[in-house]
Amino acid sequence: MKLNLSLQQDVLAPELVLKRSYIKKVIETTLRHIGMQQDCEIGIACVDNAESHALNLQYRQKDKPTNVLSFPSDIPEEVLPMLDAFPLGDLVICIPVVLQEADQQKKRPLDHFTHMLVHGTLHLLGYDHETGEQDAEEMETLEVEILSKLSLDNPYLDL
Repeated sequence: MKLNLSLQQDVLAPELVLKRSYIKKVIETTLRHIGMQQDCEIGIACVDNAESHALNLQYRQKDKPTNVLSFPSDIPEEVLPMLDAFPLGDLVICIPVVLQEADQQKKRPLDHFTHMLVHGTLHLLGYDHETGEQDAEEMETLEVEILSKLSLDNPYLDL
């Protein structure tokens, strides 16, 4: 499986230095864990509070910025065989919210960012924690397993 990553970094933070190779590794680990074998492509935008707030309001009717928004690809299934790589969709990660949450939860910023990458990627693949307790447990279990493969602790232990 090969991953084509489009990365847009509108917001930079000295406490969160993001390397393209690391982001690819996190997403590839997530995809392999759930059994994805075909080539994929994903877009990631790292944004500020204002952009996250506007998108969250427009698409989720929530009047605040949020840590990660997931926009799964809506390419018709009959078109997929014509593509070189499966389009997963786009993630919009709000760097100020991720940093604030990391501070509040006493986590390293990169660890929390990694969790948001895994969480958002699972959303792109159809996993949803808001549709019921069983779905939430399934998604959290996957996140913990994937983060463990990346040598990160269970992010839900201290919450």
